[in-house]
Amino acid sequence: MASSLDDTLIGIYLNDHLAGAIVGTDLAKRLAAAERDRPGGQALARLADEIDEDQAALRDMMAALGVPVRRYKTVAAWAAEKLSRLKPNGRLLARSPLSAVLELEALRLGVEGKAAGWRTLRARAERDPRLDPDRLGELIDRAHRQIDELERLRVRTAAEVFGGEVEPVRGVPRPASGTSSAS
Repeated sequence: MASSLDDTLIGIYLNDHLAGAIVGTDLAKRLAAAERDRPGGQALARLADEIDEDQAALRDMMAALGVPVRRYKTVAAWAAEKLSRLKPNGRLLARSPLSAVLELEALRLGVEGKAAGWRTLRARAERDPRLDPDRLGELIDRAHRQIDELERLRVRTAAEVFGGEVEPVRGVPRPASGTSSAS
């Protein structure tokens, strides 16, 4: 019974993370396209590619675990991302500078969630041979680099939009990728 419940719960968990990954991938691509000619545009394009690769890695892990993709969740996530574009931003027809700040913040939060998911799977990999702990360690490390890069871009963009000096970003202590603590 516990194994069946465990499989059900991991299926729900991973489908929820996949829904978030779909939103994050779409947001990253849209932000990279909107900011392509601005400072940081190349970094955003690279991040968008990595975030897309991370979504594929999640789908691969779901397949390895025998977790089916729940289409209703992926469609709902896709629709939610499209609807989020309708938020008022102080401009009617043009992109507001505020959009980049808010989108960078949302993207950073999404990557924080992704890192938590990778750490959870890393802990499961200790008892589930279908998961590769080394690959999960790489994904955790990459998520941490993405978080740091997004924070640098966010701080710089916020200073451009709201004025003020760009303060150096200090790293946030994180658990090592090789640890088994689940988040």
